Amino acid sequence: MPQSSVLSLAEFSAINIAAVEAELDQIISSNKSKIDVLTQLDDVSWANFSDPIQQMDMCLEDFFSPVSHLNAVKNSDELRDVYQACIAKLTAYGTELGQNSALQQQYKKLQDAAEFENYSAAQKQWIKKTLLDFHLSGVDLPPAEQERFKTIKNRLAELAQTYSNHVLDATAAWKRPATEAELKGLPDSALAMLKQQAQASEIDCEYLLSLDFPVYQAVITYADDRGIREEIYKAYMTKASESGPNAGEFDNSELMVEIVNLRQEMAAILSFDNYGERSLATKMANSVDEVTGFLEKLAHQAKPFAEQELQTLQSWSAENVGLEKVESWDFAYVSEKYRQAFYALNDEALREYFPLQKVLSGLFEIVGRLFNIQIEECDNFDRYHDDVAFYQIKRDGQIIAGFYLDLFARDKKRGGAWMADCRSRYIKADGEEELPIAFLTCNFRPASEGKPALLGHGEVTTLFHEFGHGLHHMLTTENIAGVSGIAGVEWDAVELPSQFLENWCWQAESIQLIAEHYETKEALPQAMLDAMLAAKNFNEGLMMLRQVEFSLFDMHLHCADRLADAGQIQAVLDVVRSEFAVISPPDYVRFQHAFSHIFAGGYAAGYFSYKWAEVLSADAFSAFEEHGLFDQKTGTAFLENILQVGSSRPAAESFKAFRGREPSTDALLRHAGLI
Repeated sequence: MPQSSVLSLAEFSAINIAAVEAELDQIISSNKSKIDVLTQLDDVSWANFSDPIQQMDMCLEDFFSPVSHLNAVKNSDELRDVYQACIAKLTAYGTELGQNSALQQQYKKLQDAAEFENYSAAQKQWIKKTLLDFHLSGVDLPPAEQERFKTIKNRLAELAQTYSNHVLDATAAWKRPATEAELKGLPDSALAMLKQQAQASEIDCEYLLSLDFPVYQAVITYADDRGIREEIYKAYMTKASESGPNAGEFDNSELMVEIVNLRQEMAAILSFDNYGERSLATKMANSVDEVTGFLEKLAHQAKPFAEQELQTLQSWSAENVGLEKVESWDFAYVSEKYRQAFYALNDEALREYFPLQKVLSGLFEIVGRLFNIQIEECDNFDRYHDDVAFYQIKRDGQIIAGFYLDLFARDKKRGGAWMADCRSRYIKADGEEELPIAFLTCNFRPASEGKPALLGHGEVTTLFHEFGHGLHHMLTTENIAGVSGIAGVEWDAVELPSQFLENWCWQAESIQLIAEHYETKEALPQAMLDAMLAAKNFNEGLMMLRQVEFSLFDMHLHCADRLADAGQIQAVLDVVRSEFAVISPPDYVRFQHAFSHIFAGGYAAGYFSYKWAEVLSADAFSAFEEHGLFDQKTGTAFLENILQVGSSRPAAESFKAFRGREPSTDALLRHAGLI
């Protein structure tokens, strides 16, 4: 049993950026010396080998995770340079360990030892996964190919960071002063945001547009001026490319080509047919054909619905908005007008019923009832920005986890939403228990002009999604860092808890807990609730096709022959669109140049994971449809079979343990209104 539990918060104010690289060098050097000793052990055991390895890994994670987080949420030129240098060193260190045959042999000794049979399932799984990682790191390659493999890994890490920097810089580079007349149609809350942005800038103007997503979303959805919608659409859809208003300034074209080619070369060195097959070596899906078949089946099921949805919008727009043809920059605008007319649903009016604090308190109550936890805010912690909050999670009076919450868009902060590890749960060699801590990050509109932060329902869903990831990380009960939380979970299963939790954003019983008017405290009116639920699957066919399009593009790209130029990347995307898309974007669109998920994130040849896991999450939620939204027995079963076990067993086994059978696509299609 653990001796004590430790909630070890990050000390952001103690981070000296100028000293980070030297401190990292010291940790890596110390780890290498310890590894040299460990590889000399004649008899290895969990206590004398695995525990020290885990301690070294966690020492490195605990040091670098706050630095990595700062690079994403409080970027600066100094930090960027240091971070890039550190990533190069970490990549080299990781590859060196992965190709250390003496270290590999020690793991094999563990696997072959008599005591292996007495190990827990988690211990066995950790050893099995680690030995696979050795193989995928090139340990079995001849020396010359090992060196080439190292070179590729180092270069890919450098390219990914440069790609991310280009997206961040391209987003920050485009600013556009605007007048109130140009922004006619935008709701007051959006105008207040743009005015606040202008006041915070050095540009003398009444309103300032940018490519931060809350700004882009507001303009593309509500601006009556078609010209300004097209202008911001073009700027947003050409970020970091050779096209658009900042053409060539932060161009990712050559980087993408090099990234894909190097991945293909690395896969070939490891004897895979392509990088798609290499990616699937650590996922639930077994083959590229299985993935593409799954995606194409979804596309064929969704396409008739999508075609009908687009035709309906086109016809309605011609008659009611005066647009004979709905272009890409009109789609969100016309869709919102249609929603307001057909469903009597206004997203901005709805926003007034989702003040952030009410949403948070409701979210905490929902997960508390499902998983028997309590969440409390803490004031005394080391903040890196005034926006940031910290919460601790308790069960039966005992602290079991914590999380940082950073929810608002701002300069020098990466776009999008994500969960990242701050600390991982594990039992140290001395018996002390380190508790898990998560970073939960979004980019919502901040409070403005006396109003609190108000969330659109889509943002509410995003918050629930990321919190689902956080629960997966924080509610684990595994004692080995390598298999606790999301560590080692197959990438096409890691979205299961996040997509699963989104379902509580769409149930009348749970919506009552997260919605009340920010001024009057009135509950969401029944008419608005009915309209929201009726509109749940509005344009679902089009949205499904969009995700399938991205997923097929990703997989086909990573199974393609060697690329000569970025035009071939566009050609792969064009082929996918020609077969499955019903909306053709303008020729200048360069979506792929800012597709960070696959070029700078963990989703290369894995973007299909969102749809794959959605099958799992929809089927898992159907258990609550059968037994009750807050059924304690079902909630406990999900907690024990999915959230707590980490990767101590294959995800397919965890799902089957919860559901009692193999997953079915029926619930996904039913929830999406496609059957």
